[in-house]
Amino acid sequence: MPKAYVFTRYGGPETEALIEVDRPRPGPGEVLIAVRAAGVNPVDWKQRTGYRRPGETDTRDFPAFFGNEVSGVVEELGEGVADFAVGEAVFGRPVVGGYSEYALLSVDLIARKPAGLSFADAATLPVAAVTAYDGIRQLDLPAGATLLVTGAGGGVGVAAVQIARAFGLKVVGVASEGKRDFLESLGAVHVASGPGWVERARAAAPDGVYDLVGGEVLAEAATLLDDRTRLITAGAPAEVVERLGGARVTRFRTSERLDAVARLVVDGALDPQVTRTFPLERAGEALRTVEEGHTRGKIVIEVAG
Repeated sequence: MPKAYVFTRYGGPETEALIEVDRPRPGPGEVLIAVRAAGVNPVDWKQRTGYRRPGETDTRDFPAFFGNEVSGVVEELGEGVADFAVGEAVFGRPVVGGYSEYALLSVDLIARKPAGLSFADAATLPVAAVTAYDGIRQLDLPAGATLLVTGAGGGVGVAAVQIARAFGLKVVGVASEGKRDFLESLGAVHVASGPGWVERARAAAPDGVYDLVGGEVLAEAATLLDDRTRLITAGAPAEVVERLGGARVTRFRTSERLDAVARLVVDGALDPQVTRTFPLERAGEALRTVEEGHTRGKIVIEVAG
């Protein structure tokens, strides 16, 4: 039987386990893939604690799969699927599966993997890179404008910095001092996080802010803008940022968005910055690396070669 890394109830790491599961069967409009790689994101461990995305109301069944972005090879087609074929390399957001040997994907949330895109890099795109892309498009700043990104050293931040640069923006990245060289290598002006960061950033006179941290950092970042409609967040609930005059990032979970970020990678404008990989048997270690909050770039679980 295939293996999957799951959580058996809401709680902490003690709820996690690598178990054997039944091989999923694709329903109408779905494909089954043999997973090659899975991206690791903060939302994964947050869901283990009981977190739900805005609008989610369904009761979760246990054991519940970890993982919100995967790449792999099509193994089986569900009823009505005509645009994909068995043996094609694809990536997307799983309906079932994630940190697992097999996953189900909806044809609405899947795209073909270009030949120039590795499975590991493809597995980082559906959540982090698409979130970054959606936010940059939502701000719609003109070329030459200055964008400030808080939490710039994480998975979404690293993508946001590069995508903004590809769109002709100047970028100021707020992150720890230890990530200075890393962010500067991506073309961003680094501002050290921590006490006093907002005064250090004020000299850059940002035209827009993309917040990935929330809390006090979001509130402080809002003071940098005269026009609060140029304030967006993926790090705080909508009601919090709306009180500050800004908005939460509007997500477009579509195949077209997946294609767009994949093209950026193939064209050399976006490097997913996969900094560490772990085998499925060490999925818990991969998740702890992200949960501790000190990662640089993206962590990926490699399920098969």
